[in-house]
Amino acid sequence: MFINRQNIFLLLFLLMAIVFFSCQGSTKKNTIITQSHDWHYFGQTPPGKIPELFLPGIISTRRNERDITISPYGSEIYYSMVLPANKLKVILYLRFDGAFWSEPEVAYFSGAYNDMEPSFSPDGKKLFFVSDRPNEKNGKPADYNIWYVEKGDNGWTYPVNVGEPVNTENDEFYPSVTNSGKLFFTAQRLDSFGGEDIYFSDIVEGNYSEPVNAGNSVNSQFADFNAYIAPDESYLIFSSYSRDDDFGGGDLYLSQKISDTVWSEAKNMGKGINSEELDYCPFVTFDGKYLFFTTNKSNPNLNSQYPRKFRTIINLADEITNGLGNIYWMKFDHARY
Repeated sequence: MFINRQNIFLLLFLLMAIVFFSCQGSTKKNTIITQSHDWHYFGQTPPGKIPELFLPGIISTRRNERDITISPYGSEIYYSMVLPANKLKVILYLRFDGAFWSEPEVAYFSGAYNDMEPSFSPDGKKLFFVSDRPNEKNGKPADYNIWYVEKGDNGWTYPVNVGEPVNTENDEFYPSVTNSGKLFFTAQRLDSFGGEDIYFSDIVEGNYSEPVNAGNSVNSQFADFNAYIAPDESYLIFSSYSRDDDFGGGDLYLSQKISDTVWSEAKNMGKGINSEELDYCPFVTFDGKYLFFTTNKSNPNLNSQYPRKFRTIINLADEITNGLGNIYWMKFDHARY
């Protein structure tokens, strides 16, 4: 068939147009910004009762992510990333500006020392976290202590160490704060039942009181850690491992509050949440609708006993579910436990 010069130019123009619009569509599909009409949780379809990866490829990646907190209004997300061999732990954040979500960035107070486990206060005015940064400017790195930044007119303030009697010469981890300002955290102290235990400290006239062990209905002779406390103190979710009903590397447990000093016997949250790997770092959104947690569960093909080609191995290593930490979320109702 004869094709004249005009037809050739027309065909070239059509091909260029197809390539251009294909690239435009691909770019739009891969962008992480979300327009304002569907901005909550990046416009993701909310999960059901089965845990799903949260923001795969953005927050949950082939790297090692753990512990997350979302502001009461839902417009700020902070989470931690752990570099290989635990060389550095850094707090990252994303923020919705009224029109779009930002890409992940390093929190202004993080990146120099080991920082992790961010946690918003229920009013959103404080962000607590854990760090091994020096207790004084220009000092040497310390053990892990609990710090916080406070929201001012010009953004977050300079980090403040919560001080004694919460922080000691030993490590303190995983802060979680109630409506009244009571601080729950993990530590190993002289009155611990086993390894690490869960403690709480009231705030009285702006100062934290002597920490109190949460008791043996919560804590055990094994390691009990990473406790999330509901803002109204009605329930507590935490991790523990080596218990008789543990499914594997550490599970999530829930305890209901009975009185100011008494908690119900901790209950394993079940196979639907817990896996044969470590399940930890719980957080519940401030509206009580969604449970977030970290898990190290991986693609079952990693454990299959069959020969694998080089490309298959590389693909498994580069997958999101490669056995490193990822953040999952699910619809949640604490009353069912």
